[in-house]
Amino acid sequence: MLTELEIRDLALIERAELTFGAGLNTITGETGAGKSLLVGALELLCGDRPRPNLVRSGAARASVEARFSIGGTSARGSGAFGGARALVDWIARELPVVAEDWEALDPDAERELILARSVGADGRTKSHVNGRAVTVKQLAELAPRVFEIHGQNDHQRLLEPAEQMRLLDAFGGLEPALASYREARAAWLALVERLAALEAGERERRDRLDLARFQAGELRAARPDAEERAALTAERELLRHGAELRQVFGGLVDELVDSDRALLSRLQAAAKVVRSWRARVASLANAETALDGALVHLEDAARELQGFAERVETDPARLDAIEERLAELERLERKYSTDCAGLARLADELEAEIRRLEGDETSVASLGAEIDAARKVVLERGLALRRGRAGLCDKLAKSAHAALAELGLERARFAVALEPRDAARDASVSTGGGRRDEHAPAVAAIDLPADSAADAPNPRGATHSDVDADRTRFGESGLERIEFRLSANPGEPLARLRDVASGGETARIMLALRSVLAAAGAGRTLVFDEIDSGVGGRLGPEVAARLKKLGRHHQVLCVTHLPAIAAAADLHLRVSKVVEKGRTHTRIETLSGDARIEEVADMIAGGAAHATARAEARRLIGSR
Repeated sequence: MLTELEIRDLALIERAELTFGAGLNTITGETGAGKSLLVGALELLCGDRPRPNLVRSGAARASVEARFSIGGTSARGSGAFGGARALVDWIARELPVVAEDWEALDPDAERELILARSVGADGRTKSHVNGRAVTVKQLAELAPRVFEIHGQNDHQRLLEPAEQMRLLDAFGGLEPALASYREARAAWLALVERLAALEAGERERRDRLDLARFQAGELRAARPDAEERAALTAERELLRHGAELRQVFGGLVDELVDSDRALLSRLQAAAKVVRSWRARVASLANAETALDGALVHLEDAARELQGFAERVETDPARLDAIEERLAELERLERKYSTDCAGLARLADELEAEIRRLEGDETSVASLGAEIDAARKVVLERGLALRRGRAGLCDKLAKSAHAALAELGLERARFAVALEPRDAARDASVSTGGGRRDEHAPAVAAIDLPADSAADAPNPRGATHSDVDADRTRFGESGLERIEFRLSANPGEPLARLRDVASGGETARIMLALRSVLAAAGAGRTLVFDEIDSGVGGRLGPEVAARLKKLGRHHQVLCVTHLPAIAAAADLHLRVSKVVEKGRTHTRIETLSGDARIEEVADMIAGGAAHATARAEARRLIGSR
């Protein structure tokens, strides 16, 4: 229950501290006084985007803080313990830092929940729960769990099938079943999209696979090696100049070793002379050592050169083979714009790509089975949801009719029609055959076709036509469409609500459904922003009685222009606009006694000075 609402510098509201009570709380005041600012303050706590010029002129920030009392979480605790327990469990799961403040509390103890949001003049916002900073997304997810707002245009939303389906699911608590179905549908769609992407690129994939196989085969046949090109280039140089090399280095070996004036013989004679004198001249020792070393190096060099000259070949066949191999490597390097080492790496990369592309080929084949398995899960959950909804239609229609009777539509007939999404849109609501007697029960029987063969799993896997049909069949909200249908006057056939309901009728139907749904759920604060829009004064007492009854299960906040609703309130707030020191302010005050009688009289006759209006106001307030 909302206990306090504190507003600072919000548009015309400089400062307001409001206290609310249990049951029906009404908010009245002249048009333009600022009643909707209270609703707008609560909408901020729901995460709504701040509208321009929301911050009061001259202020740095606007802020809203709402304090809620949460009942105990055990059956012995106060309040709707089931709703409180679900709320506390959600906070423990999603906002554990907030739940820490409640850990020491007894399960039967009341808990205080404080939702706050501020808006800077620059449009930036800050959100808090129990003084702890949270994201606006977290605040937006938490707020509807403690209060819900029904605005002036809710009756327009009621005409939309999506809103009608949401109401039916809320009535029967089918939200978890719907979430489970949507999860399965999302998994199925992901597989379908994956298959579609693979099939869309199938030709490209096959072309790429053919090219990769050709290129990999070409490189496998060539067997490029990172070191091979350098070795072949060196060998080609030897083979190209073999004869010249043998002649040059053979002659050089002759000059070093074999000729009469061979350098090696002359060096040996010099070393012999130095050696014969070293025994008598000690200073020749270094020269002797150097000459001996030179002889060793020269002999080694001579042997290497002789061996090189002897090994040099002049093999034309081998030279042709090397030239051919180098030409092949050069061609591949030019073709793939890389060197020999890059060719070797490219060969490995192509092999990996071939494995991946061949794997995609396998994926296309196996995805059909996966899609069929996922489709089966979607179908099972969708059919379970369908059965749950079919069982609720009659129950909701009867409850709504009872509520409508209290709102002056006792002769109306209301029905909920479900039909498979792949059925014709003009399928009618079955009424058990023949023309319906206007005195028969005011609830039409709903005929939902049995599960068809089309709903059975496809053992052959999904084809394009199957998937197209399933996209139609598996809607985001289930396997069926919904229509609320109404016959507002005796003798008239049931027709779509959007086609037959007037503004006032739609508003009353919405109030009836909201009250039916609210009574079925856990206690929350319900905010109605001029829900009486389109409802005439004669029906005011019936609407007031319905809101009063709703207040037994929930705390109700209602912005209203109808005196009967204001008079039925357990707590009455008046919003007025005043000018002080040259500035306009919105003032909010709690009314009681004569002040309340004057406000209701003013709503009746446009002037509290009328004695008749004051008398009627006393009567309305006294009759509540």
